[in-house]
Parts: sequence; C-alpha cells; structure tokens
Amino acid sequence: QGFSSAFTGERRPKGDRIFEALGATDELSSAIGLAGEFSSEKGHTFVEQLHKVQCMLQDVGSNIATPRSSAREAHLKQTSFSEKPVLELEQWIDSYSEQLPPLRAFILPSGGKSSAALHFSRAVCRRAERCVVPLVQAGEADPNVAKYLNRLSDYLFVLARYAAMKEGKEEKIYIKPEP
Repeated sequence: QGFSSAFTGERRPKGDRIFEALGATDELSSAIGLAGEFSSEKGHTFVEQLHKVQCMLQDVGSNIATPRSSAREAHLKQTSFSEKPVLELEQWIDSYSEQLPPLRAFILPSGGKSSAALHFSRAVCRRAERCVVPLVQAGEADPNVAKYLNRLSDYLFVLARYAAMKEGKEEKIYIKPEP
C-alpha cells in the first residue's frame, strides 16, 4: 500500500524521510561490509573496528526508526544513542592520523581495493548524514546519531588513507585539468 511502520507502530509513507535515512544507513553498513571483506583479505587489523561500526549502525537505525513525535518513554529508552561511540571514533581517528603523512593535496578515491571501498563507504556515509540531519533538526532523532555519522565519515577517510599506506598503494592526487 506504499506505507511502512516505524518502531513505534506509527504508519508512514515509504517515501518518508525516516525510511530514506534508514535506507541510507543500511546501504552504509553494506558498503562498510564490502570494505571489511577487502580489508580482511589484506590482513588489516582494523576489520574488527569496521564490524563494531556495523553494529553501531544497527543502533543508529533503531534510533531513526523511533520518531520522537510518536515514541513512548519505553521506546526512547530502548533506542537511545549516547555520545560514547562518537568519542570512540574520535580516538580511532587520532590514532590512525598520527601514523599518516600530512595531506598536501586533494586525493581521489584510490589506493587499492580496501582503500577505494573505504572511500566509497565514506561517500555513502555523507549521504546518510544528509538524510539524518533534517530528522535531528525536526526533533525526531537524537543529535548524537548525526554526530556519529559525521565523525564516521572522517574515520572512513583516515582509514582509507591508512589502508593505502599499509598496502604500499599510491593515492591518486587531484590534478586540475588544463583549460
């Protein structure tokens, strides 16, 4: 019939921004899963972190699927999203950033399959964040969900660079075309 149910039981059109955000978050988890598989083949130790991120994205989805306007206290308690995962991402970002050479130019998604898949995941993450921000602004989702996605895109960028460096793959640099 073109409708679906939120976790609260509320029926909304499938084109509702809640379902758009849920779909983008699900796509993000799938993209991260693919990046994790490529990274696992190369023996990267950060694969467990990617798995943890996928689990956190399930919690992100639960929060998104529980619009505050129709949620009871029990729903909100069950799907709350704290700042702790945001802080953990920031620690991971700092840890990998310290090991990377400074960025002196724009880089293009490249650097081997692991790195390119992580860059792709970052782009999907940015879209998921754009879908979630209006929900947060409308008071329908927890602000920590948007913060998490914002920091996650930074984490995926740094991790893409780290994967390229560890694999000895060259990152392609943006070169402005001649007019």
